[in-house]
Amino acid sequence: MPSNAKRIVFTGGSGKAGRHVIPELIERGYEVLNVDLVDFPDPSTNVFTLKTDLTDSGQVFNALTSHFNFGGYDNARPPSPPDAVIHFGAYARNLLVPDNTTFTGNTSSTYNVIEAACKLGVPKIIIASSETVYEVCFGQGDLDYTEFPLHEDIDVNPMDTYAISKLCGERVARGFARRFDADIYCLRIGNVVEPHEYAQDFPKYISEPMVRKRNAWSYIDARDLGQICDLAVRKDGLGFQVFNATNDTITASFPTRQFLEQWCPNTPIMRELGEWEAPLSNRKIREVLGFNEEHNWRKYYNPINEVS
Repeated sequence: MPSNAKRIVFTGGSGKAGRHVIPELIERGYEVLNVDLVDFPDPSTNVFTLKTDLTDSGQVFNALTSHFNFGGYDNARPPSPPDAVIHFGAYARNLLVPDNTTFTGNTSSTYNVIEAACKLGVPKIIIASSETVYEVCFGQGDLDYTEFPLHEDIDVNPMDTYAISKLCGERVARGFARRFDADIYCLRIGNVVEPHEYAQDFPKYISEPMVRKRNAWSYIDARDLGQICDLAVRKDGLGFQVFNATNDTITASFPTRQFLEQWCPNTPIMRELGEWEAPLSNRKIREVLGFNEEHNWRKYYNPINEVS
């Protein structure tokens, strides 16, 4: 690793998204410390994991000023804060633990990470928010979306604990960005798809469209999420920002407007849609950060029987 490599503390890197994002970041030249409660699942990456309870603010402050591995002791000076913090560590959905634990764990860990990073002068903080804030994913009953496409400026009012915890994290980020004049970018991450899941899951997604309604028929390839994190680290000076982190296209076998008019007719379409545009729009992240997807789902699964 070159001595001038940017250093990233990544929380929750052993999870479904992080296990793919961290290798993408390393490939792009970063030095990464994984902060998690379990070891990084791929030993071949040589990613060091610092076991840290993110709900303990003291542990968080310590983790952000830690060596990234034992090689750090060879340096003449103790470690300084990292160049960026990427915070993915959280209970990843409802029904893993009781709701109150989901809420307190997610909100306190996000607060602790943002507070520590800001007070230590970390210049870039990236926070994992969620598609669930758009209300339908874990909403009670068969709900309709407010409008299509779903974009970052829509007023959102989710009813479930997980989504509310993510929305609270966005609000903490907004306040601290103002207080410290900091760059804090919140990624509303879509349904994360790992490489093996295309062949495993997409046949059902295409043949049974309603199973994808709660995800707004959108997704993010875990490796493309790594590119997004890289772009966010590189783009400075935006202050507080919210970005939908999704791939470009709808998970359907016929064009977006026709699909939505058939399968979600009660939701108004508020602008012209690209032919295959994802209903959870990534227009902002493409235009502002320069995201260019590399892993369109059709590269890995080509539907034979179209649904119409």
